This record gives sequence, C-alpha cells and structure tokens, in this order.
Amino acid sequence: MPQFAANLNWLYTELPFAERFEAAARDGFRAVELMSPYSWPVAELKALLAANALELVLLNAPPGGTDAASIEVAWALPGCRGTACLPGHEAEFHAGIALALDYAQQLDCPRIHVMAGLLPELPDVVTREAAQATYVANLRRAAAQASLAGVNVLIEPINTRDMPGYFLNRQDHAHAILDEVGAENLKVQMDLYHCQVVEGDLAMKLRRYLPTGHIGHIQIAGAPGRNEPDVGEINYPYLFALLDELGYGGWVGCEYKPVRGLASGATSDGLGWLAQASRGMPAF
Repeated sequence: MPQFAANLNWLYTELPFAERFEAAARDGFRAVELMSPYSWPVAELKALLAANALELVLLNAPPGGTDAASIEVAWALPGCRGTACLPGHEAEFHAGIALALDYAQQLDCPRIHVMAGLLPELPDVVTREAAQATYVANLRRAAAQASLAGVNVLIEPINTRDMPGYFLNRQDHAHAILDEVGAENLKVQMDLYHCQVVEGDLAMKLRRYLPTGHIGHIQIAGAPGRNEPDVGEINYPYLFALLDELGYGGWVGCEYKPVRGLASGATSDGLGWLAQASRGMPAF
C-alpha cells in the first residue's frame, strides 16, 4: 500500500493551522505537505512536526513575493500562481527559491514544488516560446541551487479548468521540460486529479512514466469535484495497487477538499477510504 501524506492547507481546515498537525497524526498520517509555510517561524513548524512525529515531505516555493507578507498577498491574488515562466520576474523567482530552500533545509523537507505561473491573456505580452525559454532557464538555475542542498525541485501539470491560463498542463510537456533542463533533481509532481481532468488514461500514464524515475511525488483527489478519493470517477483502489505493482516507494499527497467542508470533524469523518486502503481492501 502506498504511504500517504496529508496536505495541511487542504485537509483539517476546520481547525486552526497549528492544530492540524496533531489531528493528522491522530488519524494515522506520518507525513504532511505544506503549501505556504512562510508566515510561520521555522522553529514553530519544527516543533509542531516533532511533537507529532511527522515528516514534512513537500512544500511549495512562493507563488510570488519575496517575504512572508508579500507571499501571502500573492496567494490571495487569483492572477498570481508562480513566476517561473514569466520574463521580467527572474529576481522575484530566485528570491522565492532561496527562501524555500532555507525552509526546506531547516525542516528536513526533500522536495520543493515550483509553480510555473499564468500566461497573460494577450499572447503578444508573453508568447509561449518566451515563457518556455524563461521557464527552462529559471528551473535550470533553481535545480542547481537545490542540488547543493540535496533537495528535489518538482514541477506539476495543473488543469486549466481549475486554473485557467496555467502554463504547464500535460504530463508529456512536463517530461519534455525535464529533458530540456537536464537536471537529475528536477522531477514531475504527478497529481492524478489534474491528470484525469486534462488527459485521463491514468493507469497507462503511470505505467509510462513511473519506470523512468522522473516522477518525484504523487498527489490524489477525487474527480470531478476534487473531494475525497472515494468520491467520483477515479478507481483509486486499482491505482494504489498499480503503484505497488510498479514499485513506487514515494509519498502520495492527499490534496483534496473534504465534502463536509468546515464542519467539525469534516476531514476525519471522510477518511474511510484511508482505513480501507490500510486494510488492503480491493474497493471503496
């Protein structure tokens, strides 16, 4: 059975942030992901992880901004979802990478997800060719910096229904980027929900790309609503068994919206799928 990590910006949102660590550990998670840890002092995050015997297995580089305040503003702006592909934002991008690497090293986090960014609606402002060249150059430099720290840099194809205008949408494009950058520590974060929305054919995508060693992390959510993985059209028990068959030894991040929303116990009440997966049951 795969090993699962709770994304604490998506799960347990019915609780204050600091209480989500204990809740995740109580429900059996041994690892967590954080989208934006930068408004929290490293020492406090380290204490929360240690107190609950949790590993931090993934964090996001800032989507924009260069300090805690401007990063939080960037997350709140719908038009700011990364700067990696945007010409003219190179200094901002690399300041964000430096901050992310500092957090990753201090928190023993081995992976940083770097968001590509949204292309302007007018193609004559930034062409796809210019965005591609900027993206590759920025990732090459970021991967070199991260390599010195023993950290992997991840890129994730995201569907354009949820995030219109996002630069990177398909698995084949992501793997072509890896080939162009040529850095061993640059890998793909394969979110099966996003892949289902854009491409489908999940099992064959896993069979194609997992053996390459270029998938550095996997995330899950039900489709089409991005809720628990036992809600919707994706047969996750089959895919979990396939991950085992293919020898995937990494983490599977749970990045979904509990169907119970912000109700008390909303996340925990929706974890029946995890209990069944833990018992090796063939279907939800």
